[in-house]
Amino acid sequence: MSGSHAGLNPDPAGRLACADCPVGDSAVCAVLSPQEKLALSGIGRHQTLAAGERLFDAGDDAIACATLISGSLKLSRLDEDGTERLFGIIHPSGFLGRLFSTQTDTTATALTEAKLCIFPRGDFERVLADRPQLMQQILSRTMDALEESRALVELIGRRSMKDRLRGFLALSLRAQCTPGDAAQPVIDLELDRADLAALLGTTIETLSRQFGALEADGLIARDGNRRIKILDPAALLG
Repeated sequence: MSGSHAGLNPDPAGRLACADCPVGDSAVCAVLSPQEKLALSGIGRHQTLAAGERLFDAGDDAIACATLISGSLKLSRLDEDGTERLFGIIHPSGFLGRLFSTQTDTTATALTEAKLCIFPRGDFERVLADRPQLMQQILSRTMDALEESRALVELIGRRSMKDRLRGFLALSLRAQCTPGDAAQPVIDLELDRADLAALLGTTIETLSRQFGALEADGLIARDGNRRIKILDPAALLG
């Protein structure tokens, strides 16, 4: 597994300021009252990861959980033959960590610089015990994550490389944009070309050719290595 293992190393001075949180309206804690958020902030701290740093590895002790404030992370695991398998991408306001479990089951790696709110698992579980609405939100997020993993498995199973790439871009569009956004929204590719090629079961060269084919079809326009303008969202999602 590439990248350094930063581990759980929250900034002791990085106390949470929930009132100013950029994802406060969309994170799991959005269901809490201002007083409950204040209590929750007392047990959390900020932590920042550089791109490529790992928050935890599969099999680590599950000592904390987190909400992503900015940036993105991937959740993956190594097969017996050493092949990395992607299970999901965490976007801002996403929740990660295994509650009521002693070990993590995936590796969390920062795809970009990422800022998180880190909570000790035991303390967070005690907060949950008295706040069923928070538990309901976390269960809902867990179901969403399972659905994303199912969609990725289905995507990888498509025969056509072009269809696999279209499917990945469609998943990214749904994750990064909401109805009512620009008519031709722009998405950021969170995986680099090597990781994306590995996910889709192809080579970097073939991936580049398929991007060119989608561009020739009038579906997308590339803006640098990572930014993609979706010229025809309806056709891409169809």
